[in-house]
Amino acid sequence: MELTQVRLLVTDFASCYRFYRDVLGLEPQFAAEEGPYAKFTPDGGTGGIALQDRAQMAQVLRELAVEPRGFRSLVVLRVDDIDGYCKEISARGAELVRGPSPMTDRMRVAHVMDPAGNLVELQQWLAPRG
Repeated sequence: MELTQVRLLVTDFASCYRFYRDVLGLEPQFAAEEGPYAKFTPDGGTGGIALQDRAQMAQVLRELAVEPRGFRSLVVLRVDDIDGYCKEISARGAELVRGPSPMTDRMRVAHVMDPAGNLVELQQWLAPRG
């Protein structure tokens, strides 16, 4: 079995697409700002993060027509320099929800929210897992 992607269902596709491309700096596999689907593969990563227009998916699974409440997902991205990356994405419009701050003695994290309300955790590993 192989994980091909984590797909986030979003209502405002264009805003979310621009957030992952322009703010977080992830490279889309193809230009698709108006949707209904796009996939981003982080540097050196496997699989990826995909966006799917919620209305299109609701045509397949009718129960998705209702917008969820509260956090439903957490996307985690590892970066080499969390302070520098947070400054960079803040300059491009990201609003930090928390951090950067220690999570454990081996990791520092920061959190941002995408336009659909999905939480994105940025991690900098200070020491490898042992």
